[in-house]
Amino acid sequence: MTTEQLYKIYLKNPQICTDTRKITASCLFFALKGDNFDGNKFAQQALESGAAYAIIDDAEYALDDRFIVVQDVLETLQDLARQHRKQLNIPVIGITGSNGKTTTKELIRSVLSQQFNTFATEGNLNNHIGVPLSILSITNDCEIAIIEMGANHQREIAFLCSIAQPSHGMITNIGKAHLEGFGGIQGVRIGKGELYEFLYKSGGIVFLNNDDQTLSNMASERGLAHTVEYGTSDDNFVSARLKNSSPCLSIDWNLSGEPKHTAFSNLPGIYNLDNICAAICIGSYFNLSPDKINKGINLYKPLNNRSQLLETPNNIIICDYYNANPSSMIVALDNLDATDAKSKVLILGDMFELGEESANEHRLILEKALLTKADRRILVGEEFYNLKESKGAEFYKTTSQAYDALNLDPIKQSTILLKGSRGMKLESLLNLL
Repeated sequence: MTTEQLYKIYLKNPQICTDTRKITASCLFFALKGDNFDGNKFAQQALESGAAYAIIDDAEYALDDRFIVVQDVLETLQDLARQHRKQLNIPVIGITGSNGKTTTKELIRSVLSQQFNTFATEGNLNNHIGVPLSILSITNDCEIAIIEMGANHQREIAFLCSIAQPSHGMITNIGKAHLEGFGGIQGVRIGKGELYEFLYKSGGIVFLNNDDQTLSNMASERGLAHTVEYGTSDDNFVSARLKNSSPCLSIDWNLSGEPKHTAFSNLPGIYNLDNICAAICIGSYFNLSPDKINKGINLYKPLNNRSQLLETPNNIIICDYYNANPSSMIVALDNLDATDAKSKVLILGDMFELGEESANEHRLILEKALLTKADRRILVGEEFYNLKESKGAEFYKTTSQAYDALNLDPIKQSTILLKGSRGMKLESLLNLL
């Protein structure tokens, strides 16, 4: 079956499922394979649960004409998404970067939704499976789409661009994330820069943080012809300055040569200034009024353990434990340092996927943590535990050991930074905080 033939079937059954636990009536079930599962084995179950067709790549499981046998299910899903993208005559904004992708995406969604029927990547569906699923979720009544693209190796962003075909795009920043897969910070720069390469070749629009010298250099090196710039200086399309940062950010901003406006956010952390400014810039580019832009910024409330403020009976917690890398750790520690609080505590978990740089990067973060104003410093994980001879901090090899220690010596009346890689499961400490 050709992609065009399958696309006709998709148009009649425009819901895609890859998990038999989430089957919807008349959907298309794509029998993907993983390291520990073979979706072909669940195709019959998907049909019995209400799927219209099952796309499989093992003919052994084809029992009737509701099974569509292809050479490779994943490649077929990706090709189908490319076919659907060709039919979408709307702006598609691609977002990548080392830190802040999801927060920026959600801010942009909140802003643009004040005027447009806006689609945005759900959760973290930002990889070689998530991006095609996202594209195939865009309906005909959508007016603008925002597609988040993640990567941990070079050429992945280029591949995702081949599916999403962004007409506009932005890189949030270049930081020390996934160093193992990218092969160091220069590899990150090359890998994330693949979005710029695509937009250069396609004549697309780049939204550029002009305060970020690395991004400015990357744009200049590629000779990008169509950039819309934002930052703190007055010569940008959108200029923004921090007005207040406690407990959440408020920002004064204006278009070049026009009066100032103030946006009030529900985001803590000075590092979110860039993310908010990006959303303001994109909203302004698409001609939203300042009132609609400010409303969109104010309506966004983080609920995904990224820059989320949680007030418990005992403490105020900066929940930022969805993920961590050296760059995001540093700005989080800077923010805690600048936070006005009588008592401050930091709880940091190991950072994953740093390869040969891991030991040194954890040592540098420990040094930064020891310089951060805090009444208590708690470091969790094997990498940090290897540095336990250092004075001025508590070290625990596992999160469960940290739990036991906090149970015996609880934290009270403090502002707590809780940050680490997702695999550290630092959220298990919340009921003690």
